Amino acid sequence: MVTLYGMYRSRATRNIWALMELGLGWTLKPVIQAYRLEAQGIDPHHPEAPFNTRSAEFLRLSPAGAIPVMEDGGLVLAESLAINLYLAQKAGGPLAPKDAHETALMMQWALYGATAIETAALDISFAYARGEAAAETGAAKIVSACAQLDRPLAALEAHLEMHSHMVGGRFTVADINMAEILRYAQAHEALFAKFPRVKSWLDLCQARPAFREMWETRAAEPA
Repeated sequence: MVTLYGMYRSRATRNIWALMELGLGWTLKPVIQAYRLEAQGIDPHHPEAPFNTRSAEFLRLSPAGAIPVMEDGGLVLAESLAINLYLAQKAGGPLAPKDAHETALMMQWALYGATAIETAALDISFAYARGEAAAETGAAKIVSACAQLDRPLAALEAHLEMHSHMVGGRFTVADINMAEILRYAQAHEALFAKFPRVKSWLDLCQARPAFREMWETRAAEPA
């Protein structure tokens, strides 16, 4: 049984979506981010504080104090993208790489998303989430983020003009990983107007029942 430590309002959504798609047995152990407790005036170190990313028990699993973390048969694994690649290979089937060639491609796209896209996409997400998008400083952050995303999204657009999915001509864990990274930038719709193939692929991924179930549960989780 896979145990996932985290919250829906975190990068754990990537793993929850993958677990729902893969049909593996799993359980979620809620671990709230310490900064969310602090925003509520709660000391994360207090003995009666909810289980959080600074709890001693959690830090034994994750010295970095970050969610998600996965535990499976003695394996403790952090980093959401790596967790998804592991889960897919454990489950097998069409979402998993079928050979070393596809494994390499899935790793390539996961690393590309993490290094070339995620930071700028998060800048957009934070600007909207904090209500800064209409302010001068927030708008400037979004303009800068979009400029940083222009080249990697152009690369994705070119890839998706020739391929229906990220790897293997079918929906795989590589699509989950990249779609979840790009989701951070979705609040700024104008960005995707330049990349219609990326947008249509992302819409297709997010129309899947497993994504929709995950997203509805995430929305119901307290902010």
